[in-house]
Amino acid sequence: MDATTIVLLIAALAVGVVVGALVARRRPTPSEVDDPFAQPEPSVPEGVAEVLAMHGSAGVVVGPHDEVLTSTEAARHLGLVRGSRILVPELLDLVRDVRRQRHPRTQDLELRRGPRAATTYLVLRVAPLDDDLIVLLADDQTTARRVEETRRDFIANTSHELKTPIGAIGLLAEAVEDAAEDPQAVRRFAARMGIESARLADLVSQIIELSRLQSDNPLTRPEVVEVDEVLAEAVDRSRVDADRNNVSLAIAGTPGCRVLGSARQLAVAVGNLVENAVVYSDSGARVTVAAHVDSRADDDYVEITVSDNGIGIPSAEHARIFERFYRVDYARSRANGGTGLGLSIVSHIAAAHGGEVSVWSQPGRGSTFTLRLPAQLGAGAATSGGPDSAPNDEPRPERRNEDHDHQELIG
Repeated sequence: MDATTIVLLIAALAVGVVVGALVARRRPTPSEVDDPFAQPEPSVPEGVAEVLAMHGSAGVVVGPHDEVLTSTEAARHLGLVRGSRILVPELLDLVRDVRRQRHPRTQDLELRRGPRAATTYLVLRVAPLDDDLIVLLADDQTTARRVEETRRDFIANTSHELKTPIGAIGLLAEAVEDAAEDPQAVRRFAARMGIESARLADLVSQIIELSRLQSDNPLTRPEVVEVDEVLAEAVDRSRVDADRNNVSLAIAGTPGCRVLGSARQLAVAVGNLVENAVVYSDSGARVTVAAHVDSRADDDYVEITVSDNGIGIPSAEHARIFERFYRVDYARSRANGGTGLGLSIVSHIAAAHGGEVSVWSQPGRGSTFTLRLPAQLGAGAATSGGPDSAPNDEPRPERRNEDHDHQELIG
């Protein structure tokens, strides 16, 4: 091989290296292989992502090939998108329809992630942007829907409950008219009309009370509430009924407990618990109301307990007794004028004060309702009940203070 040939080979090798380097620096995308005149992929206009992040709705920007260019955390949490894909077929169809027509659309969507998952109600707003981009906003209306359903059910239940005493009064009025010549029957029907009228008045009063509670936040302008006074007022409210039914009432526990909130509302809550205990106790039974401070890792709580040795509640009913208009023993509730709203009111007041209400009960052994509220500790406030505190799932025994006999027997 002569020198000229060697020089040509070296030159060809150098040219190949240079060309290879240039090719490596600019590899075409798959779309450019198919279409050498393809335009670069669009990007999200400046500021759009920031606006979506600040907006309260779930937001998504979709590219011309149905790819997700950007999405908010809310959109991902709702399961609308994953990565660069739209996961909801109805949503993808809506995006494509808006791209074709170039007109904004608004649509309601019911989204369910699985056969047993709760339904999510969304309001979708889809509009075109520049460069064939589509912007999507989704508002979660699930909470509003549930509130509306609760309100509608409450109105329906209230109407049904009101019909019973109103209908009974109408029938009794006709019976009185027909028995005008029988004084004994007239007195019997008139007495029954009085019972139904009282039931109607009690039901209307409880409905008004519940409506007032829902519009009154006790923690907006809270007051320091002396729990001793609340217990005394609640017991005094049931004194006449307890005497009539031969049920003894006792106040026990640790004096000086304090909470923040509304004294009136808490007196209503404890009063409802005491009234229920009296109603569902047989003659000779005992109802004990007590309060003490329970110190826990996160905070101190005042626990107000109402215990009885009455008929008790089956465990299968525990989860439902705080529902509106729910009665465990419907016949006994009606015989004693129960409305089915008392425990619902207790639950609402407890939640409004940042607390909760729970129940321990066994048929034939009685019940203990516990109202747990954040404690207000200060000068003279009570301290933890100590080693004599009962387990949460057992009735709490009466407490006696060593220096002050706080136990007050009534009736």
